[in-house]
Amino acid sequence: MPKVYSPEDLAANSPDKYMGVLVAAKYARELNTLPLERSPYGANKLTTMALAALASGDLEFRLIRRQRPDDD
Repeated sequence: MPKVYSPEDLAANSPDKYMGVLVAAKYARELNTLPLERSPYGANKLTTMALAALASGDLEFRLIRRQRPDDD
């Protein structure tokens, strides 16, 4: 049975629970671009693996402020 991750699990290793979900989703998309044989998780569900990596603190990320053309 797959593990269920609560918003509090994600908020422990990210600024807040909403950012945690966004980071995990972005990581899952990155994993999805890898060929299956190069994926560190094999054929497991990528969204669950991304949530697990964030909840355990294994996923490192940094936030970059987006540059807008009118910001000078």
